[in-house]
Amino acid sequence: MWLKGFTSNHVIMKLLKTCVILLLLTVLFFKLRNMDLLEMRTGINDNTLKLNYKETSTIINKKVTSTQPSAPHTAPPRAPPTAPHTAPPVSDDFCTFKPLSSAEAEEERLILDSIAWPETPPLPAPFSLNQTSNAAHSTFTILPGGVGDERHVGDQLEVMIKMYDFQGNPKKSGGDAIVARLHNGALEAGVAGRVVDHLNGSYSAVFPLLWEGSAQVEVTLVHSSEAITVLRRLNREEPDRTILKSLFRSGSISETTICNVCLRQTNQPQCNYTDLRTGDPWFCYKPKKLSCDTRMNHINGGMGIKLKANEANLFKSNVNMQVFIQASGPANVTVLPQRKEQPMDSLGSGKSGLSGYYYQGVWRSLGGTKVHQFNNSSAISQCLKGKVIHLYGDSTVRQWFEYLDASLPDAKEINRNNLKKSGPFMIWDNAKNILVKFHLHGPPLSISVLIPTSELRYIANEIDDVVGGTNTVVIFGIWAHLTPFPMQFYIRRLYGIRRAVIRLLNRAPDTLVVIRTPNLRGTNPYIFAFNDWYAIQQDKVVRAVFKGLNVQLVDAWEMVLAHHLPHYIHPPPPIIKNMVNIILSRMCPQ
Repeated sequence: MWLKGFTSNHVIMKLLKTCVILLLLTVLFFKLRNMDLLEMRTGINDNTLKLNYKETSTIINKKVTSTQPSAPHTAPPRAPPTAPHTAPPVSDDFCTFKPLSSAEAEEERLILDSIAWPETPPLPAPFSLNQTSNAAHSTFTILPGGVGDERHVGDQLEVMIKMYDFQGNPKKSGGDAIVARLHNGALEAGVAGRVVDHLNGSYSAVFPLLWEGSAQVEVTLVHSSEAITVLRRLNREEPDRTILKSLFRSGSISETTICNVCLRQTNQPQCNYTDLRTGDPWFCYKPKKLSCDTRMNHINGGMGIKLKANEANLFKSNVNMQVFIQASGPANVTVLPQRKEQPMDSLGSGKSGLSGYYYQGVWRSLGGTKVHQFNNSSAISQCLKGKVIHLYGDSTVRQWFEYLDASLPDAKEINRNNLKKSGPFMIWDNAKNILVKFHLHGPPLSISVLIPTSELRYIANEIDDVVGGTNTVVIFGIWAHLTPFPMQFYIRRLYGIRRAVIRLLNRAPDTLVVIRTPNLRGTNPYIFAFNDWYAIQQDKVVRAVFKGLNVQLVDAWEMVLAHHLPHYIHPPPPIIKNMVNIILSRMCPQ
């Protein structure tokens, strides 16, 4: 009896234990399932972090725990984070930035501080142009020189600029975007000036005197301080003003939705296309009838701008935008030969801070590699013999590919049927063993042709796939399509590329890496998203991010500013020729 009772109790205990284990497994299953559903609802993973974008460089770190998605997934609308009760509500919290290490976050803060534009006056509503900067009333004056007002090669020329409003009253604050150059048309000579804002309505421009003869000053008001107030607001409140789209298709069903890194929260779910290798974020509104993995392409859908009353009047070409400021006296000086006691190295970049200047239409370096002239196909092909050239970036880098393509008549176009604006492109000279490739950078891309999603590649990933070596050249430039977005987004894109460059140079130190800086783009139909004020800041950021690395810069900013031809996003052929000569000189310095 006792044994029978023991056996019965033993069976009951085993059944109870089995039930408990099954219950625990059931609880664990639903807990993990809920975690997966939470990730689907939030759309946040280790590589993306939703941050409030403010004009200051303050970053609030939020701890987010989840698993990394293995494929694009749906992210229904996310509630914005609750702001501290002491802070006013913000409407610009819909941009997604990559998280940074503590060291990079501190570096970003320092970069943002270094490029911080002077405070510009708020605009009353409604406002009048009467109190805004006006180039027609403003003037510049050449300041007296040395003994007897003589000026020699190697000296500096200083100009004082005074800004006035439309009523002729002197401006009391700074913040105008002004550029200056010194030039001589007959000599085809030109050099950029350094402009300093004194924050009281006056500015200084300083030029090195680098050639004998006449040197004429040219000062341009790019944007008034009041216009910059508008541009600053647009980048803060409307970083999604460029309309970017993707087509989704499966069988006979197709839908087009809006995509962006700054995608506003609505009731419509979002597809998360954050790159798993670089962490670069990208989102599209999910189609109503299709899944996220049916995305076919990327295209520009135009521009959506919300301007306030009279704001458009601050962007009138030849009135208060891209307009010359006249001299109050002489606009030119005569430069005498260099003094005998003056050392030759005083003309270098160390004193002026400039990279070079034009003389007789040819770019001369003020330090670094001497620029040689590769004036025919034979010289170019001889320099490129046995080399692999990788070019990545936007259409301003594609110009260099097109120049090399035209200069290598024996090279064959491998993919000549690809779209002219997007590529990718490749040319191959079998006899001389020359390979030149170009690939467009990843989104955002404000381009008017359909780009297949398979061709949307990030520069950092492309560089990681380069073996590198003595005969390898990596060239990139990225800026033109990123101007409408917060500067944090641009900095973080460059950080990812910098990490890839460091990895490349670690595995192949002899690889030549060349970076193209942004350039002045002048007036264009999309001035509220793509303009020189944004490019001024990008130019400073590129230099800061890659400072100290074993890379070479092609100073497109100075080369466009110093040249006599009009500013355009795609510099004309004479400037492109000089740019390519710089690259070839660094590849073949002998």
